[in-house]
Amino acid sequence: MTRSNLILLALIACVAALPLFGGPYALRLGTIACMYAIMALSWNVVGGLAGYPSFATAAFFGLGAYTAGVLLARGVPLAIAIPVAGIGSFVLATLLGAALLRLRGHYFAIASLSLIEVFRELVNNATDLTGGGMGLNIPLTASAGVMADATFFFYVMWGLLLTTAVMVILVSISKLGFGFSCIRQNETAANMVGLNTTLYKSISFGLSACFVSAAGGVYAAWVHYIDPSDVFDILYSVKPIVMALIGGLGSPLGVFVGAFVYLGLEEVVWRNYIQIHSGVLGVLIVVLLLFLPHGLMSLRDRLIPRRAKNV
Repeated sequence: MTRSNLILLALIACVAALPLFGGPYALRLGTIACMYAIMALSWNVVGGLAGYPSFATAAFFGLGAYTAGVLLARGVPLAIAIPVAGIGSFVLATLLGAALLRLRGHYFAIASLSLIEVFRELVNNATDLTGGGMGLNIPLTASAGVMADATFFFYVMWGLLLTTAVMVILVSISKLGFGFSCIRQNETAANMVGLNTTLYKSISFGLSACFVSAAGGVYAAWVHYIDPSDVFDILYSVKPIVMALIGGLGSPLGVFVGAFVYLGLEEVVWRNYIQIHSGVLGVLIVVLLLFLPHGLMSLRDRLIPRRAKNV
């Protein structure tokens, strides 16, 4: 267990204290921050560790939201609907990965992006099951009040974040993570020395989809109404990549920090520049990436040598 991984777990533990100090607005932001961090950490498995630029995050987020939403609408408990959404997406993504991950670079990026439209069209056409373009209403569970609901879903999303972080840490220090790193550095050489690159890449794609889908399921239960344009929003594929770049590609701690920094920037810009928030946010992100091309985690490498010299 490296020091950065211990810091990551400590920061996640600190996030759990948010309900003690914040009201409904803070809980809402905290829940979204946890959701963003799950997306970014999950994407980092296939994009940061294995080196494949996946744009399929929105596809599996929406798939998980509708899987859990349909189950919840039919009376299935949340504790069953969420795992079913996650495990189902893991199996599907692993099978799809065996085919899609034979492509590389921008060819794979385009193929993964097309999954968003494929899943969206499937949902739109399955009107009897999903409600199609009209969306899906998810019944309210027994509630003890607005704050109680907000706190409950915050802790569900936080628990999923903790599970995702533990998965990413275990993968990064395991033989599986070493195989991902070999593929990222030189896939041809990894194949030549006997590594089953197709299997490893498929597993990385499956892991990147599993927890994102579970987060989609929690989101569906939280907001009680979903429609295809909401949960299959392409921005859910772009944001995790930006978060990872902001924090530091490949670093679980950096990706986690990048998710919270991105949400902070998004919220501040939305409040102060509501008419042109997208443009202002884009400019801020570009400037940040220009001055910190390796993410916020690169500041540590810059500052430590200076301190050593001063000592």
